[in-house]
Amino acid sequence: MKGRAIKGRAVTGRAAVRRVFAATTAVVAAAVLAGCATGADGAAASTPDPARATATPEPARPTATLPTTTKTPEGTLLVADFGSDTVTFVDPEKGPVDSVKVGKAPYGLTVGEDGRAWVATAEGVAVVDTAARERVDRIPYETETGPVTTGEYRGGGMGIALAPDGEHVYVGVNVPDGNGVLEVIDTDEREVTDTVPVGRRPFDVDVSKDGREVYATDHDSFDVTVVRTDSPKSKPKPRRIEVAPYGTEGGLGSWLKPHYTAVRPADGKLLLPFEGEKLVVLDPRTGEYDVEKMTANTHQHGVTVTDDGTLYAVGTGPIDPDADEGPSLTVRTKGGEERVIPLDGPHEDVAVSGDGRTAYITGGFTRDGYWNGISVVDTEDGTVRRLPAGERPLGIAVL
Repeated sequence: MKGRAIKGRAVTGRAAVRRVFAATTAVVAAAVLAGCATGADGAAASTPDPARATATPEPARPTATLPTTTKTPEGTLLVADFGSDTVTFVDPEKGPVDSVKVGKAPYGLTVGEDGRAWVATAEGVAVVDTAARERVDRIPYETETGPVTTGEYRGGGMGIALAPDGEHVYVGVNVPDGNGVLEVIDTDEREVTDTVPVGRRPFDVDVSKDGREVYATDHDSFDVTVVRTDSPKSKPKPRRIEVAPYGTEGGLGSWLKPHYTAVRPADGKLLLPFEGEKLVVLDPRTGEYDVEKMTANTHQHGVTVTDDGTLYAVGTGPIDPDADEGPSLTVRTKGGEERVIPLDGPHEDVAVSGDGRTAYITGGFTRDGYWNGISVVDTEDGTVRRLPAGERPLGIAVL
């Protein structure tokens, strides 16, 4: 299947069931501005929860911590605690070892080769020295986002990415009840140098391999905004591309929207999973995309791709429990072969170890039903163990 998404495209079979279910959700959710269908204050709306956590107990949290004089070991995990005001350092074998206050409701994070982490919070972009485990700065947004709050629809930073040369950070800023903004931060000066309009609720931000383009994945407007960074004489002009393989019926109440994006190393195309059924392969230069079949049949959020082209996609759980499967991790080779590894309870984002042997999936989830931990998946034999982490962990990186 090739081409641009067309509003109102006819769908059949299970896709039609999803459309009807999403349209019903839209009627209930319209009054609460539903994206993944919760209330604006982060409380659960009256729509069915696609990924309610099971009754499995969370792993016990260890009490031992590393002294701040100890250098953070390579391979330590860094997670953004969306339910708190911290990032947590997690030993991949033992659990949390330390935490640092960064700002209210941290969402995404990115880490540079210099060891500095850039964390998108409701209050600004925090800069953390991961070796010393301390916050060294917090850069306020230029965009007005209203009162500092928590919850799924809170204003402030969401997706965030670092330029390949480390000179700029790009953060997608959510503006409640309106379109978002991409803010450009000079990493040396630690200040915002540019702002670019994007779509609604920029869940994810990614950068091309050569650093010439930035991609904001705009959840609530069914699109990806492409921003050129190499415009020498004029302000960067954004270009929005609709990405809606199921159409846009249901609007803000629809479940069938883009969430996270990965840039394919081989050709720079963008990979966006939808519902464990469709993988959109978008050419950001032409705006056209192919749709490839996926097999997990579950609502999907976080995604990453490794240098060899292997795609990892997080399934959060069913939209319709009568038709869809539970939470999972899809491991998809560059040739399109998939292994679907079941998970227990909802999850949000994923990072992978340098050798590709282990995937770390956060249990925070932007909706209700989250849990305070990480699922550690052996990608070779498919075994899963649970690791305690921070409070409602979302963004994750391997240091």
